[in-house]
Amino acid sequence: MGKKLIFLDLDGTALTDDKKLPSGNRKAIDEAMAAGHKIVVTTGRPLASARKQALRHGLAGPGSYIVAYNGGLIYDAEHEKVIFQQTIDLETVRAVFAEAARRGVHIQAYRGDKVLVDPRNEDAELRSYCSLIEIDYEVIPDIAQLTDEPVKLHSSTLALQPGGSDSEAVEPDAGLVALRDWINTEYPEKLDAFLSAPVYLEIVSHGMNKGIAVHKMAELLDCSIEDTIAIGDEANDIPMIREAGIGAAMCNGLAEAKDAADYVTEADNNHNGVAEVIRKFVL
Repeated sequence: MGKKLIFLDLDGTALTDDKKLPSGNRKAIDEAMAAGHKIVVTTGRPLASARKQALRHGLAGPGSYIVAYNGGLIYDAEHEKVIFQQTIDLETVRAVFAEAARRGVHIQAYRGDKVLVDPRNEDAELRSYCSLIEIDYEVIPDIAQLTDEPVKLHSSTLALQPGGSDSEAVEPDAGLVALRDWINTEYPEKLDAFLSAPVYLEIVSHGMNKGIAVHKMAELLDCSIEDTIAIGDEANDIPMIREAGIGAAMCNGLAEAKDAADYVTEADNNHNGVAEVIRKFVL
């Protein structure tokens, strides 16, 4: 058996609803890493937030990598450098911001270690989001002044903060669904817009997703796709669940994620579901 490359989603998967790494998951991850298998944190979070979580939970040591922004960026955690990223051109960014404003929907970009917004979007949703992912924000007078192409745009609503078992039971926000459909119709060759939770809309460059990241990382580390394992719970995890040699979905996950999986856990994210997968297919 070859060494495994384990792509691990954070929210609703490795982490509990209150953003902790349960002891059973911690022990299984440590045993897998000690045996020479690699863990790749694979998340929709921005890099600054993903890196903070990886450091907090011991997933940023030698040989560690982070896939952030839903596959739009790959980061070598050991050497602290970006090794791949795909950005969105500024003209398209401004058009999407304008459409979100017309619809009265919150939208944000990212620059460095901060969430980036214009004055209209300095709102309760922004403050709640930044508190949840533990990074700061920056306000610029007009998004037209943005000079750095972002890797991802993000639109959201305060209707519900997603977490674990709540996500499947809540209907997707109608405003986000409408904006998603507009983006995918207007920019089919530039952007991909999809929900990562009922209240979170992710907007990335066309073709960027966690499934692409599985292939890029496997190539980078000279690992066979058959030796990759992906574990997730939400819609944005479906591409990596499908592309990995073994795709596992959490029992608390979205029905579509479970339908796409080779294996569905018996334990949820609050009760060491990730450990169940690692022990069954790795250890």
